[in-house]
Amino acid sequence: MAAELIDGRAVAAAIREELKERIAGLRTVTPGLAAVVIGDDPAAASYVKGIARGCEAVGIYFEEVRLPDNVTQDGLEQAIGGLNDNSRFHGIILQLPLPRHLDALRAESAVSPEKDVDGTNPVSAGRLLLGEKTLFPSTAHGVQQLLVRSGHNPEGKHVVICGRSNIVGKPLAAILMQKRPGANATVTVCHTGTPDMAAFTRTADIVVAAMGRPRSLTAEMVRPGAIVIDVGVNQIDDPVTGKPRLVGDVDFGPVSQIAGAITPVPGGTGPVTAAMLLSNTVLAAERQSAR
Repeated sequence: MAAELIDGRAVAAAIREELKERIAGLRTVTPGLAAVVIGDDPAAASYVKGIARGCEAVGIYFEEVRLPDNVTQDGLEQAIGGLNDNSRFHGIILQLPLPRHLDALRAESAVSPEKDVDGTNPVSAGRLLLGEKTLFPSTAHGVQQLLVRSGHNPEGKHVVICGRSNIVGKPLAAILMQKRPGANATVTVCHTGTPDMAAFTRTADIVVAAMGRPRSLTAEMVRPGAIVIDVGVNQIDDPVTGKPRLVGDVDFGPVSQIAGAITPVPGGTGPVTAAMLLSNTVLAAERQSAR
């Protein structure tokens, strides 16, 4: 029997509708988001345009701050500092990856934790691990919301996360292990140093694939009835048409015949990640306006 398809677009639409109500509740405050973009990379431009459309749809003020490819580290950090001090913006995102001559960690550390809607500042990461009030990384938080809102609450479940990146694997593990509603899971993190990943994934109630390798989670690695969340976005050449197309880190066809529920690529975690970035911006505005 084919798995239930978890519709990320529907979940994202519901989140956006909730955000409109929260923004209306702010009355005299319009949440503001600034995106710092270096150079003119087409992929970055496309991503930022998507953010701009999402902001417009819910009523968030958005502005792109574009810097030249040859911007210095000090120049980048000065631009970020200006946005930290500008009350028009409640959230700041730094488009990654940065040019090789720039230190990403230093730049991320320059973003005020109160405006760090990507959750990449080391202070934000530390607060997350300690269970303190902070802004969660959008993709990791999006996975948690996708599970809860689709009726697959991770509370009391064994969740196996395949991947230990700073933007998905590590923060997702920290979110799901917290003692709070929508979390309270037993979490196992697998990675490239795990000798037999399938031995762990086959024991999972929920498997999250975030390895960055196309179709690497196969049907043999999934327990029948398990929930499978695919965070991967990989471009491959279609063997039939020869044209490029997107696939996830899950071998979708075979796994969908084994799993109880599964996210598609595209249309799964991606839309919810975008919605959680908007949610973080509104949350930041709520907190800052309450001072």
